[in-house]
Amino acid sequence: MRVLRGERGASAVEFALIVPLLVLLVFGIVEFGRGFQVHGTLSAAAREGVRMMALQNDPAAARATVRSVASSLDPALTDAQIVITPARCPTTTGSTLVRLRIDYDMPFLTGLFGSSVDMTGTGVMRCGG
Repeated sequence: MRVLRGERGASAVEFALIVPLLVLLVFGIVEFGRGFQVHGTLSAAAREGVRMMALQNDPAAARATVRSVASSLDPALTDAQIVITPARCPTTTGSTLVRLRIDYDMPFLTGLFGSSVDMTGTGVMRCGG
């Protein structure tokens, strides 16, 4: 009987030691999943934006397409975050490539791992399609 009394509360102490690690693991999984989703959104938006730029040679339309595809991101994208090089496709079609890069500062949901992380989406296409 005395041996059992000596172990009373041991499982509560073990539980208290393990719970913070499990919570941290769950939050890490949530943040990684969200980061993976944001990266996919940025890649899709860059791909659609560069396609629009390559076909229509209109930077404003390309930026609008990027913002439309990436509308689920919070905060929303600004023109300063969408970089198109060269600014316009040359009038002669050839092997000139247009590149669209999106720079996004993804805020963390929990704040346990910092405030944010820089993410980038890039699309490249030959001018003229």
